[in-house]
Amino acid sequence: MKKFFSLFLLSILILGGKSISVSAAELKFTDIETLTSKGLYSNEPFISKIAFNLEEEKAIPSSVAVKSENKNNEIEVFNHKGSQLIITKSDIDLMAKLVYAESRGEPFQGKIAVASVVLNRVMSPKFPNTIEGVIFQKNAFSCVVNGKLDTQTNESCYEAVYEAIRGKDPTNEALFYYNPSIATCSWMKETTKKDSKVIGNHTFFKH
Repeated sequence: MKKFFSLFLLSILILGGKSISVSAAELKFTDIETLTSKGLYSNEPFISKIAFNLEEEKAIPSSVAVKSENKNNEIEVFNHKGSQLIITKSDIDLMAKLVYAESRGEPFQGKIAVASVVLNRVMSPKFPNTIEGVIFQKNAFSCVVNGKLDTQTNESCYEAVYEAIRGKDPTNEALFYYNPSIATCSWMKETTKKDSKVIGNHTFFKH
């Protein structure tokens, strides 16, 4: 029965030009080879417009089956006090670079804290309303030179960014931070600090 159904499905695919994702376990190698050569088979079950459930023999609506059409453009959502911030892959890459530049050598919580400050600023009316805008705001971060953030990053920094996006902010919603032992900005040293918290070598605070 499965063999007959597999051949029947293959005929529909070839004649109808439909893009249907099926389980590799239900198809022979020759079937998969034919489907792949025609661009009809994918081993990523959520990419096709329609997923076909071979056990129940019924189509699943695309609103249920579609997960992501392009992993390079994956999107995250940051929820903060009833507001949402849509975050793209390029935003995450940029944040990971900033975290590396600003908190290299700091504990993991310190990395999450730096990422959280970026998100807190985006959500604050006192700062630009995009991640790129916050990071490249003039004189906001010393690692940004001439409007460029030229640095590498690593897996730990990416993990810290995702933790911050999940809302795990260890800073009490801080908007500023500095390292008291090396800071040269007189404003950072002298300004009144609210809800300050020390994480690693940095002091995080509101103003």
